[in-house]
Amino acid sequence: MSHSPSGESPRPAWGPAPSGPSPFGLTETILSAGVVQLPFRHTGSMTSIIETQGLVMQFPSTLALDRLDLQIPSGVTGLVGANGAGKTTLISLTLGLLTPSAGTIRVLGLDPSSDGPELRAQIGYGPERNVLPDDMRAYDFVRHLTEVKGLPRDEARTRASDSLYLVGLGEERFRALGTMSTGQRQRVKLAQAIAAAPRFIVLDEPTDGLDPVQRDEMLNIIVQVHRDFGIDVMLSSHVLEEVERVCDHVVALDQGRLVAQGSMHELAGASGGVELELVEVDDRPNAVTQVVDQLEAAGAIVDRVGMVLVVTGRNDDDLFDLVGLAVAQAEARLRRLAPRRRTLDDIFTAEAGEPRPNGQQPSADLAR
Repeated sequence: MSHSPSGESPRPAWGPAPSGPSPFGLTETILSAGVVQLPFRHTGSMTSIIETQGLVMQFPSTLALDRLDLQIPSGVTGLVGANGAGKTTLISLTLGLLTPSAGTIRVLGLDPSSDGPELRAQIGYGPERNVLPDDMRAYDFVRHLTEVKGLPRDEARTRASDSLYLVGLGEERFRALGTMSTGQRQRVKLAQAIAAAPRFIVLDEPTDGLDPVQRDEMLNIIVQVHRDFGIDVMLSSHVLEEVERVCDHVVALDQGRLVAQGSMHELAGASGGVELELVEVDDRPNAVTQVVDQLEAAGAIVDRVGMVLVVTGRNDDDLFDLVGLAVAQAEARLRRLAPRRRTLDDIFTAEAGEPRPNGQQPSADLAR
């Protein structure tokens, strides 16, 4: 087999590229050439990717994890919590880098403590910290780690090139890592995590340090990795908004304890009350206040921000009836009425027992 002067194997086209616009900025020419396809797709699934029972991690002065019972299914899972919640500890246990103080953890059906090498051969990992060697080319870095995973040299060369194309660094793959931006380096970490065709990847704060455009691109790539190649993903984040956007399952931790777990559909849906927006009317200046007073007199809880009311405290059917009656009796003018979708921030705050002051807007960033 002939090689380019760089040592890179010629990359075959493994069939048609994904249809539709590229989520990571590659041109239509590159897409039509089929160069972003990886030569694998995992089709099997397990009941649980990660399963823990009574998992405890005790450090000398800190209880990092407190009796966690988890079942993380196949898909894209968000691991959320403030700094110090125990996310990094759980990731370290998942990779077999720590041994639990008590309880059990199984990942892909294996015990990370006793089956570490076998397990890590099936897992890709993108660390939070910037641990990339500045003087090494991105292509060489990804190729080397792919060979460490056990792939033959020629295949590692091909996989390195294709994974870098997949994350949008095809034209930049021979640049030294030290000359790359934060966003590009985050993409390199993702490329090396997927290059060896793992069944499961763990990404620790993959959008850290990225601007909004770069963050959107990274999240789109993560979705594509699962959708197109069947790789299960667990991503750690303290930004709830991005977890809501890309994850189909969530695990929320607070000070080492499990706050919530389940599918996004189960945890966050149209079950958080009713939201309505009223229109200010000159001849009814007190109409909004009258609506609020009547709703509260009927036992509802009303949060008002300007002309927008969020009404909770009763089941949704009752709330719609109460709102309709109150608006009619106050002769108020209604602009919008809809179920209020509960967010992860609502769930996290309620379950963690840290209510926000009245009227304070929820933060999408748990670390603030």
